[in-house]
Amino acid sequence: MIIDSSQDSDAQTGLPAVAGNACRVPEPGAVEAEFAGVDGTLVQRRWVEAAVAVRFEQLAPVAAFPVVPGRRWGPGWWWSATTGRHVMHGSQAMCMQLILLDRDPQVVGLSARPVRLIWRDSDSGRTLTWVPQLFARYADGRALLADCPATTAPAAGRAERAAAVLEAACKAVGFTYRRLAPPETVVAANVRWLAGYRHPRHRDAGGLEQAVLKAFAAERPLMAGAAAAGEVLTALPVLYHALWSGRLTADLTRPLGEHTLMTPGPATGDGKRQERQES
Repeated sequence: MIIDSSQDSDAQTGLPAVAGNACRVPEPGAVEAEFAGVDGTLVQRRWVEAAVAVRFEQLAPVAAFPVVPGRRWGPGWWWSATTGRHVMHGSQAMCMQLILLDRDPQVVGLSARPVRLIWRDSDSGRTLTWVPQLFARYADGRALLADCPATTAPAAGRAERAAAVLEAACKAVGFTYRRLAPPETVVAANVRWLAGYRHPRHRDAGGLEQAVLKAFAAERPLMAGAAAAGEVLTALPVLYHALWSGRLTADLTRPLGEHTLMTPGPATGDGKRQERQES
């Protein structure tokens, strides 16, 4: 019997992968990976081989997101500023983590449910599977497999057992597995707002990019800087895009408003997004 436990909806700090008692896990060499090939057919390889050879950030989901009758939130698509394409998501918690990863300047690739891990449970002898919700590739080659629980509650039951297996399997190949903790409410609201200005068209809207950056060469309230840069309604989208990309920074743990103090950010350019546009 195959148990697909990836549907447990339990999400960039990480939650403990395993809470409570340690779970017995198979050797990484005994774990299999299943993913969609270029022609859409499913391919199965040993996990330790697939992790090295397969660009999971380029793959389509290995399994569809379920549509649950009566649930207010169904599967959707997120347009990624990192990749310039849409990434599917299956829950609000997953969408939020996609937004946070999309904003991370070190992330260069994103995909949803690109691989199913398969192993035999040492206690029951059953074949078990798990499809982690997200995959992220970093500029330095690191990789993240992640699930996106809606709360910070510890994993339990099938989710706990799967987390132990994935943590060990990822560690063996230099990947990381994490259960991504949902952000604080204010942070989530601010980042969602900034995400509305993530498209490159906002970077230099009205030719105001340099004027906006110059206006915040020193710490200044948001609205005062926008007014100093030029016409406010034209400057604000440029300002928000700069906040999204890290060229400007502000305390996002407090509600974003006209009096929010803003300063130059650590990003001197638009990093990965600029590279994508020029490639």
